[in-house]
Amino acid sequence: MAKEKANQRAYTVRDSDFLSRGTRCAAWLYRPAHVQDPPMVILAHGFAAERTFRLSAYAERFVEKGMAAFVFDYRNFGASDGQPRNLVNPSRHLQDWEAAIAHVRSLKGVHNNKIALWGSSLGGGHVIVTAAKDSGIAAIVSQVPFVDGLSTLSNLGLKYTFQAVGAGLRDLGRMLTFRDPYCVPVVGTPDRFAAMNKPDAREGYLAIVPPDSSWKNQCPARIFLVIPLYRPISYAARVSCPALLLVAEKDSLIPAEVVEKTAARMSKATVVRMPVGHFDVYLGEVFERVVQVESDFLAKHLLGSG
Repeated sequence: MAKEKANQRAYTVRDSDFLSRGTRCAAWLYRPAHVQDPPMVILAHGFAAERTFRLSAYAERFVEKGMAAFVFDYRNFGASDGQPRNLVNPSRHLQDWEAAIAHVRSLKGVHNNKIALWGSSLGGGHVIVTAAKDSGIAAIVSQVPFVDGLSTLSNLGLKYTFQAVGAGLRDLGRMLTFRDPYCVPVVGTPDRFAAMNKPDAREGYLAIVPPDSSWKNQCPARIFLVIPLYRPISYAARVSCPALLLVAEKDSLIPAEVVEKTAARMSKATVVRMPVGHFDVYLGEVFERVVQVESDFLAKHLLGSG
């Protein structure tokens, strides 16, 4: 169905699902109505999040600039198929990114050779790894990115680490004996163990979950056995395309200095620092500032304009 924005730029949004390793991933394709063969921005979210969690707000701004946008859910999330639900796994997510790119490159009516990637938080790490492996990517936006599992775990403390490993082993045992997963909350308050339980985590995360969402605040705990070994920073030097890294200087989850260290390894990195927290980038005045910077960056490298 076509939508009309206040600035009179029309665009259409339609479903454009694709398969990743045989499982259907749900996606939306945003296309500006009066731009022939527009370049494409592919977007996906962070830890245990769904595309309905404010990704449309970013996609709409990019489309207003004359770019197409492709927004998808990872397998096991949102409107995508797959069990168990809310299974966070970087290897699987990276496969979904590769499948999404292949799907976009097969679409008609878009510029298949001008594709940028946009990811936030854990997704921000995924776009770094994906661009390092795919030399055909034109640009990436890595927003408050997860770049080093070891540094993030260290930032969360020793007590958290013991709890995480224990929960992960418990879930692994259930997986090996073909039982339902042992799940932990995705976000919680500091007095309760959760994947993210810093003081700003629960309120900040839930603020972007739509009121009518059926999303459950839980994920299989096996992720804790994998995430410390996931280090997008180790791929940074192989990213040859222009990259925008947005650093939240007050990030409670991801040390800002590690994101800056990641950017320093890239040959064409632009770093934008903001005195905000990890979850501030999705809403309000901070969102407006962030999306303007990102839109201008993408327009420069995909459209040759500011």
